[in-house]
Amino acid sequence: MKIAVSNQTRNTVLADSAEVADTSEKRRTGLLKHDHLAPGQGLWIVPCESVHSFFMKFAIDLVYLNREKKVRKVRSRMVPWRLSACLTAHSILELPAGVVEATGTQAGDQLVIEELSPTAP
Repeated sequence: MKIAVSNQTRNTVLADSAEVADTSEKRRTGLLKHDHLAPGQGLWIVPCESVHSFFMKFAIDLVYLNREKKVRKVRSRMVPWRLSACLTAHSILELPAGVVEATGTQAGDQLVIEELSPTAP
């Protein structure tokens, strides 16, 4: 499933073609098989309150969300071989490094997540 993510508070777009990791297998794999994230891409991990970047090949931005998709915490440019957590989060949005800064996203902002309709083959 693909989603679009916008920051309603700041009227900005964080991702226009993000994936959803909503199964145990997808959450375990995360971005480990990727060698980069292109602009507009991302991964929404649901449910999730902590992530690691062990074995990753690139830095990412993290946006921690509560159940209402309100931003609880942000972490910019987390490099490989790190851990990050927010125990009050329900899900985490992983984005290309620099998106949080470029959009001004911060704790307290309200995000909107919309499912994109699948395109016909």
